Amino acid sequence: MAARTAQRQTWRVDLSAFPRIPLGSWPTPLDPCPRLSAVLGATVLVKRDDIGGLGLGGNKVRKLEFTLAAALAAGADTIITFGGVQTNHGRLTAAACARLGLRCELVLTRSVPRSGFAYDRSGNVALDRMFGARLHMCDTDAEATYTAGALATATSVTLPVGGSSGLGVLGYVAAARELSDQLGELKVDRIVCAAGSGGTVAGLVLGTETRVTAVSVSRDATGTREKIEQAVGLAVRELDIEPPELDHLEVDDSALGEGYGLPTDKVWSALRLFARTEGIVLDPVYTGKAAAALIAGVKKDEVVVFVHTGGAPAMFGYAPDLVAEAGR
Repeated sequence: MAARTAQRQTWRVDLSAFPRIPLGSWPTPLDPCPRLSAVLGATVLVKRDDIGGLGLGGNKVRKLEFTLAAALAAGADTIITFGGVQTNHGRLTAAACARLGLRCELVLTRSVPRSGFAYDRSGNVALDRMFGARLHMCDTDAEATYTAGALATATSVTLPVGGSSGLGVLGYVAAARELSDQLGELKVDRIVCAAGSGGTVAGLVLGTETRVTAVSVSRDATGTREKIEQAVGLAVRELDIEPPELDHLEVDDSALGEGYGLPTDKVWSALRLFARTEGIVLDPVYTGKAAAALIAGVKKDEVVVFVHTGGAPAMFGYAPDLVAEAGR
């Protein structure tokens, strides 16, 4: 009972007490997927956070509404943040900065063993530049840390990878409430979501008592759970509540493959299935892995919400693979 009481504390928190800048188009749709559901023998609903209204959409928009509001309140004129070469967080930070008139410095690390024109110049990289961001390419995390430090000024704010600060997590506490309103009386067995930096899943587990399956895209299950727990800890300090028990969180690393940014055959198969049954475009880094885990582990007659966190522009960083796989 104590765990349930702690969990419900988030529902009593008035998020309006936190500065928030409207950047997205809410609520995002909750789409029924009858043809996909028929194939899987379960009921699958897709929460379309890939069409959130800014910079071609994605889950980071919700986080940026809180983190950039705080940055502006602190008098910032420049935002510095990190990511891999094809980072979705970087793209959406650049788009939000363009809308708000902020300078954007993206410190990008070559953390995925891919190269070539498509990966290095297309996809999110091209959009970063289109939105006016300055890009700083680094070979190691240490170089990225040094570069960000050299860029910092008295009027800059640095956001963590994925925007997964305590304030960023609040974006998905709000999203969980939005989803609950959309579901109404419909009983859901679980929510499935990709987990990278951990902030999106942290917000979901704080904002709902429904079982959440976090599909790891960059580390094993133990490491991913640690990242989510760290993000939850940052958020509860912002909210000034007791840390809840996370007994409704499960982590699935079955679709991880060889690591971050490296899609498997099952990931490409999942992309084709979503595309050919529902016309929904996934990406090979995040949502593709989450979908692969969903397809492999879904139970007959289960009711599942799949949180589509976006990332489609990164598809074009994988153009040679995309062309080959689309023809299968």
